[in-house]
Amino acid sequence: MKLINFYRNIIKEAILNCGYELDKVELMYTSRPDLGQFQCNDSMKLARKYKKSPYLIAKEIVENLKYYKEFTNLNVAKPGFINISFSDEVIIKYLKYNFVQKTDKSKKIFIDYGGANIAKTLHVGHIRSANIGEALKRLCVYLGNDVISDVHLGDWGLQIGMVIYEIKQRYPDLPCFSKSFNNSDIEFKLTSKDLEYLYPIASRKANENKEIMDEVRLITNNLQLGHKGYVKLWKRISEVSKIEIKNIYDRLNVKFDLWEGESDAAKYIDEMMEYLKLKKLIYENNGAIVMNVDRPSDNEPIPPLILKKSDGSDLYSTTELASLYYRVRKFCPDEIWYVVDKRQSLHFKQVFRAAYISEIVPKNIKLHFIGFGTMNGENGKPFKTREGKAMTLSTLIDVIKDEVSKNLSTNVEKERSKVSEIISISVLKCADLCANVETDYTFDPIKFSQLNGKTGIYLLYSALRIKSLLKKADKHDLESLNLSSITCNLMRDIILKLLNFENILNNSFEEKSLHKILEYLFELNGMYNNFYSKNKILSEKDTKKRKSWLSLSKEIYDVNLKLLNILAIDLPYRL
Repeated sequence: MKLINFYRNIIKEAILNCGYELDKVELMYTSRPDLGQFQCNDSMKLARKYKKSPYLIAKEIVENLKYYKEFTNLNVAKPGFINISFSDEVIIKYLKYNFVQKTDKSKKIFIDYGGANIAKTLHVGHIRSANIGEALKRLCVYLGNDVISDVHLGDWGLQIGMVIYEIKQRYPDLPCFSKSFNNSDIEFKLTSKDLEYLYPIASRKANENKEIMDEVRLITNNLQLGHKGYVKLWKRISEVSKIEIKNIYDRLNVKFDLWEGESDAAKYIDEMMEYLKLKKLIYENNGAIVMNVDRPSDNEPIPPLILKKSDGSDLYSTTELASLYYRVRKFCPDEIWYVVDKRQSLHFKQVFRAAYISEIVPKNIKLHFIGFGTMNGENGKPFKTREGKAMTLSTLIDVIKDEVSKNLSTNVEKERSKVSEIISISVLKCADLCANVETDYTFDPIKFSQLNGKTGIYLLYSALRIKSLLKKADKHDLESLNLSSITCNLMRDIILKLLNFENILNNSFEEKSLHKILEYLFELNGMYNNFYSKNKILSEKDTKKRKSWLSLSKEIYDVNLKLLNILAIDLPYRL
């Protein structure tokens, strides 16, 4: 058992010996290291339950703990905080069991993130979903959960209708636009560059001209109803678009188990609508099909969920609910997480309520909306190009890459490109994940590309320095690494920080956020870099000291690798 888990049980036993009962004991890392290494605040809970002074209860508990030699310090601070410190032998012993192992309590978690739209270029607005979703997925897997990730492409909406409309205007003689089309192959060359060019033009036309927008809506509706020519062209658009989308996600170290989209959920819409009809949960309103999801306890009105428009076409909400209908039946998950822009909170509140009310999702399956803020430029508005256009993700990575390349030591062009790519992704991810998930943040490519400060480059540099140290160490020392003694207070503090590894990961999992992992990494590396600068590790004559310091260095390096991997950050072979 891990240190905290083991001694929670010891404290719980002491509480029982004092005549009190408590279901769960909390033992946490202290915010007052001058008083102790750890802190237990459960005396306050017991005081409320038993109507006694928390200070007196804490004193009773400490009296029952004083016989344990592992405690080098036990004291009570008012109003009833129990402060605890352990012997060096104890913290060295438990460092060996520091890393999380898979448990029998693992869950099956389905994570929906990415949300790229077919026929549109990935822009900076997609960065947070990709980074946060991928890191949460990797965190879940590391903690022993069974995870299924889905990109959930937007491949069935109005933007497809816009692109088909524009292609139709330019190439009206394509067989797919003929009434006699027999589902044969279309000899039509289409590239990702074409889509990058076509969509903005089509979007501008449709938004400026009502008649064109009506035509786009008609095309979209006919596509969803199975128009053979439109379906054939849609498949071609999807194939081309997916290649480009995958390339960008690959650059970000983002991988998906499923490459499904709204169109996959669309297959279940008729079945789902019939199910809702039989349960008498949907009704017609001005030609549209809707479902009430409000509750008497709502502080503000929650509008009905519209599932069919008056022209019979589907909406985002329709495919969203159909996705749940399909996922629950096929995958039987314990939880489903949606990593989506926080501005969609109302939409997901409606969909989740509809899912539970209809029992499409049983109450024992938890649905979580993980809403994130936006990446902004220095003007406080969503990050854009100098021309005011939405910057593509590919362009943003290249902007950072150019900045990073200025400080690279290698002059070999192939090496420069590969290393600067890895560093650029670390810069982008660290800036993105340092912020609380829900918080909007300002991204400055120059600031976040510096070696000093809370940057990806700082973390890579710190890990590579330890790697270099271990590489230079004597082979005999590395073969018999043994952390047998603690030589200074800073070393002790570093080990205590390492022992907080599991706690940080579990808290991040429970809170579905990543910023604490980054904060932990920065603090841990800052402490070690301070230790490194004060001690000549490789030239230390005392063998016991040298091996302990190398062992500590190896522990720090391993933690760096584990957490960087969770954050989907690679380590280059050099800077």
